[in-house]
Amino acid sequence: MSSQTRGKLYLVPAPLDFGCDEQPDIQEALPLGTLKAAARITHWICENAKSARAYLKRVDAVAPLAAPLQEQRIQELPREVHKKGDHGGQFDARPLLAAALEGHDVGLLSEAGMPAIADPGSSVAKAAHDLGIAVVPLVGPVSLLLTLAASGLNGQNFAFVGYLPQDAEARIRRIRELEALALKTGQTQLFIETPYRNAALLQALTQTLQHNTRLAVASGLTLSSSRIRSHTVKTWRAMPGLQDERMPAVFAIGR
Repeated sequence: MSSQTRGKLYLVPAPLDFGCDEQPDIQEALPLGTLKAAARITHWICENAKSARAYLKRVDAVAPLAAPLQEQRIQELPREVHKKGDHGGQFDARPLLAAALEGHDVGLLSEAGMPAIADPGSSVAKAAHDLGIAVVPLVGPVSLLLTLAASGLNGQNFAFVGYLPQDAEARIRRIRELEALALKTGQTQLFIETPYRNAALLQALTQTLQHNTRLAVASGLTLSSSRIRSHTVKTWRAMPGLQDERMPAVFAIGR
């Protein structure tokens, strides 16, 4: 089949308000061009069909959908991919792209932010390349980069390391490893946590890191309640904890 007859895979960003009490106008989070592109797509790959339909309903209020909501073709990533991620490269996503091989554009959607960045989806993008399907990323918020830009930490050399271990001793060892790397090389280390464990992670960081290490925490990004703080650990130890422990947050450490 000629590549000209194939559809494209669009990486469609979503607002960062998933699971939050506050849900602002979608136009405040996504540019009109992204919303119009999403409205033209009728075939989707997502983490959760229910949240995908909720997203499309918000899009439809700004840019009318090419097909009614009930006629949208929505496929969910397998549960193990949704829960554990697909960043290791073992999941074969090629069957999910059958519609693109038939000439339909397909949208890849995560629950918040850019798919395949701190969320599942990289296997779908890789499969598209392997099948000769063009991959088109649309413009939208990426919490990791928003945090890095606002943190004052090194934006020239940085790494995202996902989640830290849940086990307390293993988490402390990992924090020390990341701090040693950051202080030796100047490479900013970014990581995330499930919101209900944010407070425990912040406590572990302030208790484990050296007092001159800089720690940045950004929560509720793009919302009116967003808060971004970047201080030495010595300063953090004298400050109150997170205002809303349920709010999605990104953590970063560096010089």
